[in-house]
Amino acid sequence: MNHKTNFFELSARDILGNDVSFSGFKGKVVLVVNVASRCGFTPQYTGLEEVFEKFAPLGFLVMGFPCNQFGAQEPAGESEIKNFCELNYRVTFPMFAKVQVNGPQTHPVYEFLKQSRSGVLGTKSIKWNFTKFLIDRQGNVVGRYGPHVQPAAIEKDIEKALAE
Repeated sequence: MNHKTNFFELSARDILGNDVSFSGFKGKVVLVVNVASRCGFTPQYTGLEEVFEKFAPLGFLVMGFPCNQFGAQEPAGESEIKNFCELNYRVTFPMFAKVQVNGPQTHPVYEFLKQSRSGVLGTKSIKWNFTKFLIDRQGNVVGRYGPHVQPAAIEKDIEKALAE
């Protein structure tokens, strides 16, 4: 298995099907979130967009990864997901193609994130939609937040990462 040691060595397909190398984000602070359109936490799109707009001028990026592994809460295809996010939540941060975050088909981005930062009680697996990972400007995972943690509650950690 190809183990990356830095977030900026990774890549993924965006929601339009383009391959995106994360090397282009080097030097930014990044918040990666597995998202779903039919989840109780879906209104967090608003908070994610707010922190993105607030901190983007300072070198901050939010990356959304749709996932249908929890309660089948993201059954739609990519174009439908993109339209949903833009129309309902005015999402402007980058959205990526649907991925699996657990199991044998786990996307390499999530393999890296889970290996870098364990969850509660040392668990590696993602428990639900809207789990968030904060990556510093050097490409290291510096925070992992459960689905219940609102994006605004992470602002102090984002500011700290941006200041370093």
